[in-house]
Amino acid sequence: MRILIVEDKVKMASQLRRALRGEGMAADVATTGEDALWMAAATQYSAVVLDVMLPGIDGFETVRRLRAQGQWAPVLMLTALGSLEDRIAGLDGGADDYLTKPFQLGELTARLRALVRRDPIERPTVLQVGTLRLDPASRRVWRGDVEIELADKPFALLETFMRQPGATLSRLVLLEAAWDHSYENRSNVVDQHVRALRQLIDRPFGIESIETVRGLGYRLREDGGR
Repeated sequence: MRILIVEDKVKMASQLRRALRGEGMAADVATTGEDALWMAAATQYSAVVLDVMLPGIDGFETVRRLRAQGQWAPVLMLTALGSLEDRIAGLDGGADDYLTKPFQLGELTARLRALVRRDPIERPTVLQVGTLRLDPASRRVWRGDVEIELADKPFALLETFMRQPGATLSRLVLLEAAWDHSYENRSNVVDQHVRALRQLIDRPFGIESIETVRGLGYRLREDGGR
């Protein structure tokens, strides 16, 4: 998952980014609502974590403008304001969920996973393609009954494939799904990690599930490999 964090407090933004990265998510940071609008227009995000108290346009106006420009990624609003009126204003403005500061990072990441499962259609808690199963919450992967240990980047790539089985995904799409904007090297890093992923989920089982589509990228077979 690729998450946009909209938070003007540097320490809080860094904590959120570190927590999301620890959960295997790519995370970008915008410090103003104005920055969030152009970043959301330029990049497809799985969800947006949006603080209410921002310089310039506040979080309420930001979410309204996101929806007005056709951006429908689920929005989780963060605020120190706990009144019913504030919660109503955020939800009526287009937010999908609300979390009042202070909060536990574990709850925030769990809420994000739940929001992504519901957008744009209800998604299963555990992804399954053929004999491959992936649990985003516990960060566990199985081929049949055999559990497979994956590091952060291979896990993020596999989750991206399993959310779109049968679809051909370009190297750029895969790069943007697993790495955030702070990563500048756009050479063959995706190829290297796809090879490593195949070594773990395919080769030991005599299966080929991730196919190379020459000149376009990669795709995960809809049957999960044979």
